[in-house]
Amino acid sequence: MEVRGAILIIILGTALVTFIPRVLPLMVLSRFELPEWATRWLSFIPISVMAALVGQEIFMADGKIPLSAGNVEILAAIPTFLVAIKTRSLLATVLAGIISLMVLRYLL
Repeated sequence: MEVRGAILIIILGTALVTFIPRVLPLMVLSRFELPEWATRWLSFIPISVMAALVGQEIFMADGKIPLSAGNVEILAAIPTFLVAIKTRSLLATVLAGIISLMVLRYLL
């Protein structure tokens, strides 16, 4: 199998673009200690990003807000949310969400 030069350059370029934003901050920030307020603020970023992604997927299907009873994503989010609060386990939450969505899609 032959790899064209342009494809190889694209692969190397995307690898570089992916590598730099992940490694550069790690290298710079590992040299000094952040203030406590910055560390506390940075701790909220992962959950904020996850909430934005999940919220968009649940509440914005095809650019509209579907609040009907047939919206299986909203219905599946309810038991998933309850499992997340009760167990505080990522694995249990993901499994509850997958199983809830499967069951609701089968039934509805």
